Amino acid sequence: MGFGVSGSTAIIFLGVLIATGTLYTATSNASENLLEAQDADAEQALERTNTEIVISNATYNASGSDSLVVNITNTGATTLEVDETTLLVDNVYTNTSGVTTVDGNQATNLWYPGEHLVMNVSLGSAPGRVKVVTGTGVAATEEVI
Repeated sequence: MGFGVSGSTAIIFLGVLIATGTLYTATSNASENLLEAQDADAEQALERTNTEIVISNATYNASGSDSLVVNITNTGATTLEVDETTLLVDNVYTNTSGVTTVDGNQATNLWYPGEHLVMNVSLGSAPGRVKVVTGTGVAATEEVI
């Protein structure tokens, strides 16, 4: 064998070695990203499983204030955030910023297990039902009294 055959074999071998290293790096990064996404999904599923809320009552006061008061209890094991909790009145999103209290405290954003959240919203007419959705996606529905 001459130098040409040995040189071209070495070049081909070097090319295969570089290609294999690049392929390994790309595959390793992709599988690492996939595992991180699966871990995040499993963590979210656990939070959903440990989240539970109960609407104690939803009362509309038509005399003067036209306000809807919704009392919700966090009966799960997950600490929830008030600003991630959504109120739907007759399937319409209702802005509740600044009118929520957790066990009488309007300044807090954390809603611990066993605590009661009160949402007070001014409406023009009496609604039929309310739905409260947490940041984890767990919801509760109640007819308005």
